[in-house]
Amino acid sequence: MPDNDDIDQRFTALTAQISVRERRRMSKVAEQEWARQPRIKRRRRRRWTAVAVAVLVAAAGGFVVYRPDSVERVRAAILADFGIDPSADPAAAGQSAEPAPVKPVKLSPFDGSPAQKYADGVKGLVMPEPRALGGLSRKEVSAALRHARKLLTASNLDRKVLLGGRPNALIRLLNPDQRAPFVKGLKHPDRKSGYESRRWVTSLAPKNAELVSETFKVHGRTRLTTFKENGLSSVRIKVNYLFVYAIQRPCRPDTLTRLVAHNIGRLDVWRDGGRLRFWVSGWNGGGVAPARCDIDDAFVHPFYPDSPPDRKPTAGAPAVDPYSIEEETTKDCSPLKSST
Repeated sequence: MPDNDDIDQRFTALTAQISVRERRRMSKVAEQEWARQPRIKRRRRRRWTAVAVAVLVAAAGGFVVYRPDSVERVRAAILADFGIDPSADPAAAGQSAEPAPVKPVKLSPFDGSPAQKYADGVKGLVMPEPRALGGLSRKEVSAALRHARKLLTASNLDRKVLLGGRPNALIRLLNPDQRAPFVKGLKHPDRKSGYESRRWVTSLAPKNAELVSETFKVHGRTRLTTFKENGLSSVRIKVNYLFVYAIQRPCRPDTLTRLVAHNIGRLDVWRDGGRLRFWVSGWNGGGVAPARCDIDDAFVHPFYPDSPPDRKPTAGAPAVDPYSIEEETTKDCSPLKSST
């Protein structure tokens, strides 16, 4: 009976006899021969082939049981035929040598401006820690801060309002004594009474702009203090926030620009008969930039790079930074220190 070394030598010699080129030639001849066979003969040959494969598999199984080390040499020989290092990681062997495609980087319309670092939407409306103040409990001050946050959202982050819609959410948040004059001021603005209501919200003039981004950038602060007026003393909430929108002329992506709305306002809060009362003052009073100053209808008319010069004189007006929460913008159609 031959020993193991003799079997190894015969196995190696047998596999070496069939060169790579010969194996490929034989495979090609077999394919051509198969193509010339009639369908019936193909079926018969498939059956015989299946029987032969079954016999070979059974024989291979016995061979593997008695000589498992030879399987590794066969695997190495096959991998070498395909130019793969047999010692390489099997998972890595199947990977393509071609570099992975580079995914395009999606740019934000806020890149390159201070707004790039601002928070998204309501996340930027960070309120101070509530505390007992002005005769109100900590719980009542917390409720007042939530009310202020809702007012800011309704006036500066409501997409329908931004596109000129009716500010229904803001109306519901107003004191009943303010609500009726506010609604009236939407239809019939009255500058003398202070109810040019559309100025309390940021609304783009119809057919003048469209919003480019689903996200708006927000940056600012809220401060808690107290007030005393007409014998009434309680809590005053001062808001100071920048809202940045990416806009363009309708169907004109080449006019893409950023619009900065500055909401400076206050909310007075007091207790009346066990209920909290709210009064809004000077809301959304910081201006908008860049916007036209020669159209005064309470809507925002954006100033684009291709806009004609503003007809309202700006001589002597100090330049302002639209991204500064310390400065009001465009009160006197002021020139801007930095581009939006």
